[in-house]
Amino acid sequence: MDKLRGSLVFAVVIAMVVIAVGGRFFKVVPTGHVGVAALFGKVVDKPYTQGLHLPVNPLYHWTLFDTRQKTHKEVAGVPSQDQLTTRLEVSVQFRIEGDQAAQILKNTGSADTVIRVHLEPKLRSLLREQGKSIKRAEDFFLEETQQILQESLKLGLGEFMAERGVEVQDVLIRDIELPGFIIKAIEEKKVREQEAQKQIAELGRYKTEQAQKVALAEAERDAAAAEAEKVKVLADAQAYEIEKINAAIGNNPTYIHLKALEALTKMAKDPAAKIYFINGDSPQPLPLMHMGETIGK
Repeated sequence: MDKLRGSLVFAVVIAMVVIAVGGRFFKVVPTGHVGVAALFGKVVDKPYTQGLHLPVNPLYHWTLFDTRQKTHKEVAGVPSQDQLTTRLEVSVQFRIEGDQAAQILKNTGSADTVIRVHLEPKLRSLLREQGKSIKRAEDFFLEETQQILQESLKLGLGEFMAERGVEVQDVLIRDIELPGFIIKAIEEKKVREQEAQKQIAELGRYKTEQAQKVALAEAERDAAAAEAEKVKVLADAQAYEIEKINAAIGNNPTYIHLKALEALTKMAKDPAAKIYFINGDSPQPLPLMHMGETIGK
């Protein structure tokens, strides 16, 4: 029984040793990475790509490099020709070149060390250098200035980092912060412009109202003129009628007599009419008075 128990313990120990040591004879490199092996401080020139590799020297020391795209953000003060410093936030999109990983490890170290030792100082230097070509701090907001700055940074940083195993894919200006007093001046300018626009709009509204009043006055004047013309035409018609009547009376003495008879006829139809006295001696007799109800009483 003791021999069996000892054999089981020995077998377990052997299995653990095999597992522990056996894992040193193969290497799995994760997706998007390359592995660089070093033996007693000497770097193996050929990096190991993603996947399973066996057999490998169990004494290798491994360093992994992530070859996927990364983004580095940098914030730096950039002086322009007017001796004002503008705060710029810049993003650099880059990736480690896998076939250069062994050289990176030899010359610099890990990927983080490459960024800290090479990319960050060079980017700050290029920003300061490019700022010397900007006349005024406000010019950083110009689209043309930003485009030139991004292209210059990408070219200069790309050439520098390519020699160190890093591919610079793009450089983007993410934020621009001018000196405080310039920001205040710009804000005040915007307020003045908004006030000017408001005054222009108010002036336009006033002009529109005045134009409407003028149009209404012209319409009223035209209406008054039309009414006056109408009154004049009616007056002329009445004058013409009177003139014709006077002419008819002058040319025809019996016209008055005819009108008197017409008046008598209308008066006879009046229910209140009772007695009419006529001047019979007149060549043109006319009704003298209406005595209806008075005489009856």
